[in-house]
Amino acid sequence: MSAQEEDTFISHLVELRDRLLRAVVAIVVAFVCLMPWAGDIYDILAQPMMRALPEGTRMIATGVVTPFFVPMKVTLLVAFVIALPFVLYQAWHFIAPGLYAHEKRLGLPLVVGSTFLFLAGMAFCYFFVFGTVFSFIAQFAPKSITPAPDIEQYLSFVMSMFLAFGITFEVPVFVIVLTKLGVVDVAKLKEARPYVIVGAFVIAAVVTPPDVVSQLMLAIPMCLLYELGIFLARFVTARPTETITE
Repeated sequence: MSAQEEDTFISHLVELRDRLLRAVVAIVVAFVCLMPWAGDIYDILAQPMMRALPEGTRMIATGVVTPFFVPMKVTLLVAFVIALPFVLYQAWHFIAPGLYAHEKRLGLPLVVGSTFLFLAGMAFCYFFVFGTVFSFIAQFAPKSITPAPDIEQYLSFVMSMFLAFGITFEVPVFVIVLTKLGVVDVAKLKEARPYVIVGAFVIAAVVTPPDVVSQLMLAIPMCLLYELGIFLARFVTARPTETITE
C-alpha cells in the first residue's frame, strides 16, 4: 500500500469514526431528553396488551430492577427511532462519494423508502396486529386464571414482532434491489409468485405466535408488498457500470 493510499484509508476511518460519533450523540441526546417520561412511554407501548386484559388487571415485574430497566430499554428504542433520520443522513454522506451516478439516484430514495417502510411495519403491528392478536389469545384463556404478563417478556415479544413486521414491509425494497442488480426481472418475479405466497405463510408460521390471526396478518401484507415490488420493478432496469462521479 502506497503512502497516498494509506492516507486515504486513514482519512476514511477518521470520517467513519466522526460520523458514528455524531450518530451516537444524537441517539444519546434524544434518550436523555426522553428519560423523564420513560414510564409514560412504556405505558403507551403496553396499551394494546392492557386493553386485552380483564378490567383492573395489570402487568407484573418479576425482577428487582426490571421496573427500571425495561422502560429504559423502550425509551432507548424510541430515541433511536427519533434520531434515525440523522443517523441515516450521516451514513448516506459517508457512502455517497463512492457510489456511481445511477447508484446515487437510486440509493437515496431506497434509504428513505426502506426507513419509511420499516417504521410503517412497526406502526401496522402496533395499531392493528397487537390489539387483534391479544384479544384473540385472551378469548382462549381459561376462566380459572387471571392473565398477568411479565413486562420483560412482553417487551421481548413486542420487539420480535416489530422486527418481523419491519423486515416484512421491506419486501418492495428487496425486489427493487434485485431487479436493479439484474438478478431477476419482472417476468421471473411473476413466475415466482406461487412460491412467494407459500414462503410467506411458512415465514409467518415461524416468526409469529402459534395463532392463525397473527400469521395471516403477517403473510397477507407480505404477499401484497411483493405485488407492490413487482409493480415498482417495472420502472427499474439493470444499468451498466458507470464511472464514479467526482
